[in-house]
Amino acid sequence: MQRLLVVAVGVGLAIPARASAQDLRQDANRMFQPIPSMVPAVRNNAVTREKVQLGLKLFFDPRLSRSQVISCSTCHNLGTGGVDAGPTSIGHGWQKGPRNAPTVLNAVFNTAQFWDGRAEDLKAQAKGPVQASVEMANDPARLLETLKSIPGYGPMFQKAFPAEKEPITFDNVAAAIEIFEATLLTPGSAFDRFLKGDRKALNAEEQAGLALFLDSGCVACHSGVNVGGDGYYAFGLVEKPADEVRPPSDTGRFKLTHTPGDEFLSRSPTLRNIAITQPYFHSGRVWKLQEAVRIMGIAQLGARLTEVETGRLTAFLRTLTGVQPKVLYPVLPPGTDATPQADLSVPTSR
Repeated sequence: MQRLLVVAVGVGLAIPARASAQDLRQDANRMFQPIPSMVPAVRNNAVTREKVQLGLKLFFDPRLSRSQVISCSTCHNLGTGGVDAGPTSIGHGWQKGPRNAPTVLNAVFNTAQFWDGRAEDLKAQAKGPVQASVEMANDPARLLETLKSIPGYGPMFQKAFPAEKEPITFDNVAAAIEIFEATLLTPGSAFDRFLKGDRKALNAEEQAGLALFLDSGCVACHSGVNVGGDGYYAFGLVEKPADEVRPPSDTGRFKLTHTPGDEFLSRSPTLRNIAITQPYFHSGRVWKLQEAVRIMGIAQLGARLTEVETGRLTAFLRTLTGVQPKVLYPVLPPGTDATPQADLSVPTSR
């Protein structure tokens, strides 16, 4: 068997050696599951080909926004890891959003959506940006007026929701987008191949990084199929990060719950594809993965990671990049004279 040596080289990190890669794989399988290749079941929303096809068009249609410039794909670019590659997203009238856009890839596995978990699922999440004044700045009535004025959408909604007499509804818009987003999976990463039994899928440094990830405490917040996304944790558990990284004005989940103890709590992000979804943290102020690892070591573990440890953890995190979904940009049904015109104005009250 391949020998695996893990040496404790950092401050306060005592990482035991494992006899073999097989032992490491068994330990990893207790904490993680591979990304499946099949679309998972979605709660209260049956997965059908018709919903996927409709959701695909709606995801890319900028007419969901008041300006008719911004689509779901604007902030969740499927060509750049499901994010927009900026610190915070740019919305209606060039307004800047308050937080970094989380990746839409594998988001179906998150326990809730948004950094603060205010949306219970992808369907609820899809409704938020449409109505947010800083994002799409639209409203349900105007959105439905737009969709109903586009003849090509009527038959698609009817096929996707055949039991409904009036299928073009705000709920169904969100439901179709949810089902399309549920297909955006990235299986086949080197880490997943390792979990499934390919002990050569990770090299010695990557295996050492996995062992460090398991034993140093990273798995307390990042485990399961999405290597995160399944709980709420304080950012700055041991030591407060710099204000640039964790802005004092953004108190995290507390802004939603107003519950004492929720200050600076956020849903743990998935670490799937983390190497291609920079910048990092809800502030989007850290661009290098190694720097993000160093900050997390101090803030969450109370450990000043050495260059070797940081390198090993970073090497492991790069193995979480899966096969990116190939999505053909759709041709959208054309509008008519009845389609509401683009509105680029930004009310001063916003």
